[in-house]
Amino acid sequence: MVRVVGIDHLGIRVSDYEKSKAFYGRLFGFLGFEVSDEYDDAIGWTNGKTRFWIGPADTEGRRHKHRAGNIGFHHYAFQLRSRKDVDALGAFLHEHGVPIVDPPAEYYDDYYAVFFTDPDGLKLEGMKYGERQARAARRATAARSNTKG
Repeated sequence: MVRVVGIDHLGIRVSDYEKSKAFYGRLFGFLGFEVSDEYDDAIGWTNGKTRFWIGPADTEGRRHKHRAGNIGFHHYAFQLRSRKDVDALGAFLHEHGVPIVDPPAEYYDDYYAVFFTDPDGLKLEGMKYGERQARAARRATAARSNTKG
C-alpha cells in the first residue's frame, strides 16, 4: 500500500514577488528556515523537514485578489516547539507590523496559537498542541516512578 510519509512542500503564488520575498525571508529567518533554492521565478525555504515556496502570480492571477472564504487555500500552520515560541512569534509579528488576525491564545483545548496574514492576506498560523497534556503525562510518569523506588 502506498503511504504518505509527510508533506514535502507548499507552493503559493503572490501578487508582489519582491515584497513577499522580503516578508517570507524575515519570517522564515526568525523561524529557523534557510533558502533551499532560488530561481528567477521562485524561491523556497526549508528547515530540513518542511519546505515552503513562493512564486509570482501571472497577469490573470494578479487580477483576482485573495479573499478569505473563497474556495482554495485557507491557512498554513507551522507547528512550534512550545507556547513560549508561539508568544515569541507573536511579538516578532507585532514588532514587524505584520497583521495579526488572532493574537497568541488558547483557541481549543490545549491548542495555543497565533494567526496572521502575509502581504496578500493569506492566513498563516504558529501553533503548539498538547503541551499541557504532555506535562501532565510526564508528571504522572515521574509520580509512578517515585512510588516504585
